[in-house]
Amino acid sequence: MKTEELKMVSEWDKTFPKSEKVEHKKITFVNRYGITLAADMYTPKNVEGKLPAIAVSGPFGAVKEQCSGLYAQTMAERGFLTIAFDPSYTGESGGLPRYMASPDINTEDFMAAVDFLSVQNNVDSDKIGIIGICGWGGMAINAAALDTRIKATVASTMYDMTRVNANGYFDSEDSEEARFTKKQAINALRTEEYKKGVYSRAGGCVPLPLPDDAPFFVKDYSEYYKGRCYHERSLNSNEGWNSIGCQSFMNQPILKYSNEIRSAVLIIHGEKAHSYYFGKDAYEAMIKSSKYAANKELLTIPDAVHTDLYDNLDVIPFDKMQKFFEENGVC
Repeated sequence: MKTEELKMVSEWDKTFPKSEKVEHKKITFVNRYGITLAADMYTPKNVEGKLPAIAVSGPFGAVKEQCSGLYAQTMAERGFLTIAFDPSYTGESGGLPRYMASPDINTEDFMAAVDFLSVQNNVDSDKIGIIGICGWGGMAINAAALDTRIKATVASTMYDMTRVNANGYFDSEDSEEARFTKKQAINALRTEEYKKGVYSRAGGCVPLPLPDDAPFFVKDYSEYYKGRCYHERSLNSNEGWNSIGCQSFMNQPILKYSNEIRSAVLIIHGEKAHSYYFGKDAYEAMIKSSKYAANKELLTIPDAVHTDLYDNLDVIPFDKMQKFFEENGVC
């Protein structure tokens, strides 16, 4: 399949140290929409034969040089071949216009990553798992509901992006009137920007300077994206998504058939994360009236907040994730 030529940085530009235990290289693959995605591949050193593999992405608005790469590298240290990829329209991946999101295309991005891993000579195609972080936790579960090749899925500190776009945070805007008002504003902007021929950016998820009365979770995001893990290609570290970039999420709920997922799913969430309700509710919906609840699990991390599961190595349960994958066919 023809791939778009991407401009990718060759030097190490991650927000975490490079491991001496794994080999690293840049790779590309194509999704079914013809968009070429950029990824970092991490392979354990001094191993032979076909390896179990894991594809990683997220958070929503982040890049692979941030926490998805940290997850991928760490899991590679534990014996898995891994890739951390930039979703369509973001980071080093292709797709125009830039900084757009789609429930369908972003679910497809995970499935395209499975396509790629399935045909690698050093990968056991029967032993493939995925990890989605934050907004890509929801996409990972959505992909697991579609892709029977996925043996096990981890959703870490997950968001349901369709729910938060349609209902607002904590479902505070869950009414027809509130949704109509948002739709009016977005569609008025569409007309204005079509006339101009340019798309505006909505601003990163944490505009600076932060007001003193900003909610804790906004300050939490700011410390991660604008501070310790700033990256020049990260949407959340800079000008954010296109202002109309996430409109389709309001009308296309994901996770509708999550209770039909037969493969194993582990949802990990911090007890004190503002987003905990997404993970808790997703787990409850996944096991409700399900014949396949036995291999589903919700792991609550005591005292952890949302971004603790981005980069806090004392909090992220890598031992548990390794055991989960190994016990569920990715070993």
